[in-house]
Amino acid sequence: MKIAFLGLGNMGSHMARNLVDAGYSVTGFDVVQAAIKVAAEHGVTPAETAEDAVNGADVVITMFPAGKHVLEAYSSGLLAAADPGILFIDSSTIAVDDAVQAAKLATDAGHSTLDAPVSGGTTGAEKGTLTFMVGGSQEAFDKAKPLFDVMGRQVVHAGESGTGQAAKIVNNMALAINTIGTAEAFTLGKNLGLSHQTLYDVMSTSAAQSWSVTTNCPVPGPVPGSPASNDYRPGFATGLMAKDLTLAREAIESTNTPADFGMAAYRAYTEFNSEDTSGKDFSAIIATKQKG
Repeated sequence: MKIAFLGLGNMGSHMARNLVDAGYSVTGFDVVQAAIKVAAEHGVTPAETAEDAVNGADVVITMFPAGKHVLEAYSSGLLAAADPGILFIDSSTIAVDDAVQAAKLATDAGHSTLDAPVSGGTTGAEKGTLTFMVGGSQEAFDKAKPLFDVMGRQVVHAGESGTGQAAKIVNNMALAINTIGTAEAFTLGKNLGLSHQTLYDVMSTSAAQSWSVTTNCPVPGPVPGSPASNDYRPGFATGLMAKDLTLAREAIESTNTPADFGMAAYRAYTEFNSEDTSGKDFSAIIATKQKG
């Protein structure tokens, strides 16, 4: 199976590399030449253009920053450059409506398609332990499943086109809420005289236990491998969380869903996201709780 991988950034580069290591033939392209060079050093065949990459491919995987990039690529010749009837997998995180529109463009061009956003951050991408949330037909899902199993540990077929993106948006909204709550708990604990380690020992083994405590603990010390213990190196960057919560806000508003905490998380990360914080792990939002 020949794979074209478009978008070789922090996530895509690791995902493509894992496919190469599993024995797949992978041709890659990115608008950043340095990314192509690094990928080539790990066995990805470089292409001059995105259209060149998809020529002769059996599967095309895209990992782009936003929905507009997916739709522009699909509309500007990418679909036409591919052989008839191939599978397009978009692992970007985009709006549900954009995913549905992208799927229609692909199917109208004679291809099959899946929206397959991921969770797990750069660490999960590197280790091949991502969670894939997949929307699309059962036939397309069955074809892609061996690839997902290489790049991830958990693969969930959520339903028809767009449902993978829906699952990702809802999951990250809950994660943001949980992270803010954990940050507030550690800040209050400190103000009450508790050490971070003491509170971690309690929360990590009690009803408050969560991924935001045991894996992505927002304070340095208790979890040596966490971003907080490594100068908040992502992980999952604040700028990406702010982007995902913007998608969540749009979904909340379009469905008229009561989501006070989701909207509060959106506001918190929108305000926290700046030139100085965008590249830090999203758990760094604890800094807003520690002022004063």
